[in-house]
Amino acid sequence: MNTEYLPKRPRRLLVVDDDTRARELLQRYLQEQEFEVRTAPDSKQMDKYLQREHFDLLILDLMLPGEDGLSICRRLRAHGNNIPIIMLTAKGGDIDRILGLEMGADDYLPKPFNPRELYARIQAVLRRPSRQPGHLSEAPGKMTFGGMEVDFSARTLTKPDGKVYSLTTGEFAVFAALLQNPRQPLSRDQLMTLTRGREQGPFDRAIDVQISRLRKLVEPNSAQPRYLQTIWGLGYMFVPDDAEVTEAPENR
Repeated sequence: MNTEYLPKRPRRLLVVDDDTRARELLQRYLQEQEFEVRTAPDSKQMDKYLQREHFDLLILDLMLPGEDGLSICRRLRAHGNNIPIIMLTAKGGDIDRILGLEMGADDYLPKPFNPRELYARIQAVLRRPSRQPGHLSEAPGKMTFGGMEVDFSARTLTKPDGKVYSLTTGEFAVFAALLQNPRQPLSRDQLMTLTRGREQGPFDRAIDVQISRLRKLVEPNSAQPRYLQTIWGLGYMFVPDDAEVTEAPENR
């Protein structure tokens, strides 16, 4: 069957917010941007949708009745659900944003926000899985280092003991950017632009959180990184097996 001229399937979004007006406004706006949109007021309705339908992205409010957004995010990731998640947080809630990223959210947006910014964030997150640096290895889309194998098409990391770990879209985006530029320090702003399409804000610790999560996966000792190093005054750098380990006094 020739699929060249078949129309592309609209991306499907699930918005979880207990504010009825906010749900309706988001649904109307996102449908105007040619997304298919479902809405839910809480985790119970969200779970029903997720059980019977496929969604490309979840827009999740932090403050919800019953199970809150952080708990939902942690639960989904613990059960291996890597649906991209954009967390909506209260204005100025930097701690909540950091916690959201640590739980596995891919991006966040403080309320109140411009719907156009949400649209830009959605597009940036949905583009991330297409970054497949096949030139990193003879096997397309795969790379090995330290006895581990990274599969870029599946977004998985296989450890030396054979255990396979799925990467969230946020972790995958940061990891891919570093692996595509071995031995090249990348600043937080560069990583933010490469992975999120925007510059880093003055209190934006998203990159630091993602690096910390990745180090726990790939480093024998995350307190003394071997592969994902911090380069003082410059940023972060991926150091392959055949490269000399540099001193990085800011490693953390």
